[in-house]
Amino acid sequence: MDNNIQVYGARVHNLKNVDVLIPRNSLTVFTGLSGSGKSSLAFDTIYAEGQRRYIETFSAYARNFLGDMERPDVDKITGLSPVISIEQKTTNKNPRSTVGTQTEIYDYLRLLYARAGEAYSYTTGEKMVKYTEEKVVSMIQHDYAGKKILILAPLVRNRKGHYRELFEQMRKKGYLYIRVDGEVKEIVRGMKVDRYKNHNIEVVVDRLKLGEMAEGTVDERLRQSVSTAMKQGEGLVMILDNDTNEAKFFSKRLMDPVSGLSYKDPAPNIFSFNSPEGACQRCQGMGRVSVIDIDKVIPDKSKSIHDGAIIPLGKYKNQLIFWQIEAILQKYGFTIKSPVEKLSDEALDEVLYGSLEKVRIDKEVVHTSSDYFTDFDGVVKYLQSILEDDDSAKGKKWAAQFIAEKECPECHGMRLNKEALSYKIWGKNIAEVANLDIAELKDWLDHVEEHMDDKQKKIAAEIVKELRKRVGTLLDVGLDYLSLNRPSGSLSGGESQRIRLTTQIGSQLVNVLYILDEPSIGLHQRDNVKLINSLKKLRDLGNTVIVVEHDEDMMRAADWIIDVGPKAGRKGGEIVFQGTPADMLKTHTLTAQYLNGEKKIEVPAQRRKGNGKSITLHGCRGNNLKNIDVEFPLGELIVVSGVSGSGKSTLINDTLQPILSQHFYRSLKAPLSYGSIDGIDNIDKVVNVDQSPIGRTPRSNPATYTGVFTDIRQLFVELPEAKIRGYKPGRFSFNVKGGRCEACGGNGYRTIEMNFLPDVTVPCEVCQGKRYNRETLEVRYKGKSIADVLDMTVNMAVEFFENVPNILQKIKTLQDVGLGYIRLGQSSTTLSGGESQRVKLATELSKRDTGRTLYILDEPTTGLHFDDIRVLMEILQKLVDRGNTVIIIEHNLDVIKLADHIIDMGPEGGRGGGQVVVSGTPEEVAASGLGFTSKFLKKYV
Repeated sequence: MDNNIQVYGARVHNLKNVDVLIPRNSLTVFTGLSGSGKSSLAFDTIYAEGQRRYIETFSAYARNFLGDMERPDVDKITGLSPVISIEQKTTNKNPRSTVGTQTEIYDYLRLLYARAGEAYSYTTGEKMVKYTEEKVVSMIQHDYAGKKILILAPLVRNRKGHYRELFEQMRKKGYLYIRVDGEVKEIVRGMKVDRYKNHNIEVVVDRLKLGEMAEGTVDERLRQSVSTAMKQGEGLVMILDNDTNEAKFFSKRLMDPVSGLSYKDPAPNIFSFNSPEGACQRCQGMGRVSVIDIDKVIPDKSKSIHDGAIIPLGKYKNQLIFWQIEAILQKYGFTIKSPVEKLSDEALDEVLYGSLEKVRIDKEVVHTSSDYFTDFDGVVKYLQSILEDDDSAKGKKWAAQFIAEKECPECHGMRLNKEALSYKIWGKNIAEVANLDIAELKDWLDHVEEHMDDKQKKIAAEIVKELRKRVGTLLDVGLDYLSLNRPSGSLSGGESQRIRLTTQIGSQLVNVLYILDEPSIGLHQRDNVKLINSLKKLRDLGNTVIVVEHDEDMMRAADWIIDVGPKAGRKGGEIVFQGTPADMLKTHTLTAQYLNGEKKIEVPAQRRKGNGKSITLHGCRGNNLKNIDVEFPLGELIVVSGVSGSGKSTLINDTLQPILSQHFYRSLKAPLSYGSIDGIDNIDKVVNVDQSPIGRTPRSNPATYTGVFTDIRQLFVELPEAKIRGYKPGRFSFNVKGGRCEACGGNGYRTIEMNFLPDVTVPCEVCQGKRYNRETLEVRYKGKSIADVLDMTVNMAVEFFENVPNILQKIKTLQDVGLGYIRLGQSSTTLSGGESQRVKLATELSKRDTGRTLYILDEPTTGLHFDDIRVLMEILQKLVDRGNTVIIIEHNLDVIKLADHIIDMGPEGGRGGGQVVVSGTPEEVAASGLGFTSKFLKKYV
């Protein structure tokens, strides 16, 4: 096999017919500016071809059912191994997916509890016992020697019903007596019990007096009766002492000797919250339930119901529900005009939760000739019925504003039913173990066998060994602060990518090509070393690892570097360097200049002092925050730093941002728990700029997202030619019938289905990919049609629209954030995460800022080269210079050193974090020596 992977003539997206050589069994880094073509080469060429070759091995019939793989635009690729891609975009948003299920550690844990767990009764706390049939017979013989006994088979345990069919069935089987609620009765035809009461029913299998038996001999009649009783009672038999009337249970299954409660034999699915066998019935294994929040239903208790105190009902209308409420309140001596706070608890309860008896409505209220009676279920039931029955999105959204998510009252957030939670190992049930941090879990696994008997040790040995290995790989990539029960949806892109990396290391594959997309995202410098070692471990197993990355430590640790550039977009797509990191430092590529210190991001000469005002959060307790108070000085560039899992996102994204969004925009997302907040009046809006895609369909593009397309269409409508023809703005939209090309529906291309070959997209033969019909394209501004404008790059458009201020201002901000190379009509699905974020930033910058705006950015350096970071930070500094405040969550030291104020969280991740370690200017933080950030920051300031 060839020792290199070679790519010849790659032309995907902006790649300019490039050839690349990648040594096998090496750690190779692809680097370059955002938009230079790294991802096009790594994912859209090498990975796409690897995946296509794999799918080609299937039969034509099987390929019919798989998503078709397009052949990337490349001449040939040689030496390619099977490819596995680990991207960031694949965070699992399924609420049932957790770190434990994703890494399969929870599956091993379930197996451990099913095979080595000890069961306890959830009613009495007694240890459950389990006997064989022979053992049960000998125990009865020993305990009841010389006594008269009844042998009973339990049929019904504490359930409602009339059980007529059950009694008849027993009568037909030839049984004469039955014990109902402690009383032995003869079975007669047509026998039944009160259907609305709970009953215990046992059938009498035999009555006998046990004689004294010699040791080791068995009473044959007793043995047969016990066997019959166990068949009827599904493994359970009950012995009643005739003299004392005391009953005792014996079972082949796990059983509580005191209460007779029995469990099924444990199987791994009993411990799964995604299986009906194990999930808590109340919350269906989610751990949380949606309840109607009365504070949202009645926010102002000083109002009366007549004046609209109950928000979902609004003000009084001549409708049945108001007549019913009026009748209920009259019964308690109140009127519908009484303020809610004056109503008695009983009256308000009946209005909210309904009445047991029918509500009598008075003829005066209804204006009918007689009284009439009606059922009333209460306002809460009415809301719930809308949530469950109304299929319209509008109805659901309306009802959802009165909903609050609360911990399930039955399982207390543990997701499993009582039976599953009753199995323990070393005093802990499975949910308690899954709630431990990975670091604590490792400690538990290291000592768990000391708390097992010999039989358990033998059974558990292999499972525990496998668990230790998998937990170890999570520790190796710096995820010691997560717990197995952490929902996958709450993980950052970098965290979910590293979790998938550990799964791959655990699978021990060889001769595979792994492609990773910026795995260092969200990692503090301290944990970077762990990650690099994990990647080297993957390489040393005999794999080739390609990493698309801008991190300096990663580049220096690589075996081979491929630098794509020289610029971005149309000016990129070339290979400016390929070779070892040592050789690269001798060149003058843009990346090399930053690595060898020729270029660097300068530290500002002096720090801003802010405007003297601040926002202060008191008593933050969400996730791992330790009841902390945090002050954010306004008019400064603030960076929130700290190791992964220290509580940065909890503080900013889950506490501060939702509080501000609720205050300014009445947003529905509730903040995590906190005490109070001061200083909100010092700002007048909050803007959140994240990295999610700007659109999920090919019809969305930078022009539509920034809103400049509306202005461009308006400009075309004002042209004399358009006025003569009576065109409106819709005429120039490719999403609306009228102006667009109907042959392709405004897509510009047609998709031709090829059945078991990949679908082929061809430019539309009617409009030649222009998206519009001939008449629309005849309207021109400065000789260009609307299609020509969409095809311009931002740089070209800035020159073209230099005399149209409202359009120029929006496009100029796209150019300012370093996106001059993207086309106005470029499909948003082709933009990288960093590009999407900068489009959002440009959109916000093009709006008028008030000088009192708070901007929040979460790791804006993702996907950005050193030079891109320089451009981005210049823009953010300008925003702060105009009096605004910018808060950035970041690990990148080039950003941290530019801050006016640092809030460093920590000291560790998970339970060891959640505190403010140090805050102040970068110089003060570096000098303090507190926390991990200060140590790395020293050499930068």
